[in-house]
Amino acid sequence: MAELRERLAEGAALGVIWLSLGAPALAELAAQAGADALVLDLQHGLWDRAGLEAAVGLAAPRCPVLVRVAENSARAIGEALDAGAEGVLVPLVETPEEAAAAVAAARYPPEGRRSGGGVRPLAAGFGPYVAHARARTLVGVMIETRAGVADAAGIAAVPGLDLVFLGTGDLMLSHADEPDPAGATEAACARVLAACRAAGLPCGAFTPDAAAAVARRAEGHALTVVASDLPEIMGAFAGAARRFNGAG
Repeated sequence: MAELRERLAEGAALGVIWLSLGAPALAELAAQAGADALVLDLQHGLWDRAGLEAAVGLAAPRCPVLVRVAENSARAIGEALDAGAEGVLVPLVETPEEAAAAVAAARYPPEGRRSGGGVRPLAAGFGPYVAHARARTLVGVMIETRAGVADAAGIAAVPGLDLVFLGTGDLMLSHADEPDPAGATEAACARVLAACRAAGLPCGAFTPDAAAAVARRAEGHALTVVASDLPEIMGAFAGAARRFNGAG
């Protein structure tokens, strides 16, 4: 099966499961669901380093794993990739320079400045791992602010970038002072999507559920979220309680 990076470059539309609760066992179960990939959220989720390593080890043999890192730093990006992640989503990128820094942190020299090491890369045989990583590592940056939207064309043109991903929640917050925040957010999303199309770069978007993911896919988004662990689990618990109480 082709790697995620290759599939995106070929125009595939991918659906992912978003995991925030920090439970490796849940990642193992989610990997069996049939989604194209899992995303482990280290920015707002409950993942620690040990949990990240365990989740990737349990899930990756069955389903590719991406990591939304906590910040745009060499350490955060390197830790995610050393854990065995297929790629990273880097939050709050606002300029081409920030996007280029994310690319550099994710790629080994001479293409970048990623440091060599990590338990999984070394255990796999470092030479073969480096060759595989050069071909497969997916680097995505998240546009989530007005500043990022304003410089979307420049960000999308950064060499080595594989994906721009819209952080729709933060974009809505960024437009909270507008008379129509939802409308302004949609206009911003459309502007970024158009910039990515012009650059020949896939554009994705965070979506709250499968119905919204289908709608974004129809607009031309290449990667969307079909389910997230927190609302899915809360909804299942609440539904079970309603059924029980209604049957009393």
